[in-house]
Amino acid sequence: MSEFNLKELRKRMEGAIVSLKTEFSGLRTGRASASLVEPIDVDAYGSKMPMVQVGTVSVPEPRMITINVWDKGLVGAVEKAIRESGLGINPVVDGQNVRVPVPPLTEERRAELAKVAAKYAEQAKIAIRNVRREGMEAVRTTEGGEDEQKKHSEEVQKLTDELVKKVDEALAAKETEIMQV
Repeated sequence: MSEFNLKELRKRMEGAIVSLKTEFSGLRTGRASASLVEPIDVDAYGSKMPMVQVGTVSVPEPRMITINVWDKGLVGAVEKAIRESGLGINPVVDGQNVRVPVPPLTEERRAELAKVAAKYAEQAKIAIRNVRREGMEAVRTTEGGEDEQKKHSEEVQKLTDELVKKVDEALAAKETEIMQV
């Protein structure tokens, strides 16, 4: 980044928040959600494919996810991918459908998931701070007087504070959702 561009910095910092929300959507709460299994990769046709490319994911009940696998030959691969995903859920094969009952979370598992959410939030904050560092570097190398550089530095810091606050708010909301029985 050779010159200072606040809009570009904002866009890059907000990208960290978008990424965080994607990570959060894959964290299990007590309810079934299609986003729980969508990021899981399935070994299909000699390569890894996202779940949504091998079947239709739906949530017919609050504690049940179903995947209607399009190719009968991939049903076993879908089941295996879900078992090995680390989500702590056990799929049940029913013909070309894979049913995934979502059991209620134990208190211990809720605490683990809250820690994982905090780790994701910290990664997002680090990404935002890295963009801030690059922005501050760009401010130092820009043409203009000291007053202008100071003004730009304050803008970058204000933007950083605003987006770190958004990360903290997203984390608090996710922790509340995870801990809710």
